[in-house]
Amino acid sequence: MNPPPAVRALRESIARTDALLIASPEYAHGDSGVMKNALDGLVSVEGFVAKPVAVVNTSPRAHHAWDALLETLRTMSAALIPQGCVSIPLLGTCTTEALMLESPAVATQIRGLLDAVQTFVPARRYALPLQ
Repeated sequence: MNPPPAVRALRESIARTDALLIASPEYAHGDSGVMKNALDGLVSVEGFVAKPVAVVNTSPRAHHAWDALLETLRTMSAALIPQGCVSIPLLGTCTTEALMLESPAVATQIRGLLDAVQTFVPARRYALPLQ
């Protein structure tokens, strides 16, 4: 089956990346329909399998979608980055990039997760068998 152009473009973009960073809102205790549709378009796609993925939860009370998203990504064979899957409470306090950078706690957590991604990707790349 030939997927729609938007799905093909998403697959091609993801295949070219070293890693993904996902942050998604929670709707009615679940992932948003848009996020679920995007992930559905990546199921069993070679460019996604074993892709390093960091997941950010921006609201600690939104754990239902967070848990579901992590389970979906595991089922899809994503390589979840342990220190890159974090909860950073932004709800109502850090609504802009400037405010996030002004908050020492938030800025430190963001730097930490980005460092985790940067460390994980090269380590994983070199750990893969040569072809």
